[in-house]
Amino acid sequence: MPGPVLLVIAHGSRDPRHAATVHALVRRVRARRPGLRVETGFLDFNLPSVPAVLKSLAAQGVRDVVALPLLLTRAFHAKADIPAVLHEAPARLRIRQAEVLGPSPLLTAALERRLYEAGLSPADKSSTGVVLASAGSTDPEAIAVIAEIAREWRRTGWCAVRPAFASASLPRTEDAVRELRSLGCARVAVAPYVLAPGFLPDRIARGAAEADVLADVLGAAPEVARVLLSRYDEAAAPALTAAVGA
Repeated sequence: MPGPVLLVIAHGSRDPRHAATVHALVRRVRARRPGLRVETGFLDFNLPSVPAVLKSLAAQGVRDVVALPLLLTRAFHAKADIPAVLHEAPARLRIRQAEVLGPSPLLTAALERRLYEAGLSPADKSSTGVVLASAGSTDPEAIAVIAEIAREWRRTGWCAVRPAFASASLPRTEDAVRELRSLGCARVAVAPYVLAPGFLPDRIARGAAEADVLADVLGAAPEVARVLLSRYDEAAAPALTAAVGA
């Protein structure tokens, strides 16, 4: 029996690279789970909008939907924006909001993948300091999560790992790069903890000007697709259990 439709909810951006990256990730998700119907909706700037997708699904007779925020931390969008949009969905839809993607060991593995693709190797870990550069948030819970990811990642063998933020919080990427230099790390790498290119990732890249290595955004990394499907499965489980028992 097919599970609920997966609706991936992305923020949206005026930067066309953002939507292109979201669609590439969704294609990877579909390839990993061919029997799953996956739709994409955007909160702003891009089409289709989330309300338009929900209205279309309801018109097609869909009943169960898992709405998955394409977000790395549980901040304002996950706590307020997305629930508000889902609350206005057609009444016939049963919608479960999945958890955000992070934190997850799979995302940490994706960060390392991007660093190695940018030129580092596992042998470089002990002499390399890493800036874990996220978009930033005014939400203390989200900031604390980024700091904890950095602490945990440091324990895997890096010279040091420092969090940095492109907006709303400090330190900035360039300041974290300089701090790692002052600690004596032989090289400094910047790992953007962001899903898709755009305004804030570009700010991270500018802040990485003095670093030795700048990794790409997480994008359509296979680990991101895996954690996305894991969050879907967690949210879909009650609907599948009910269907089997019916």
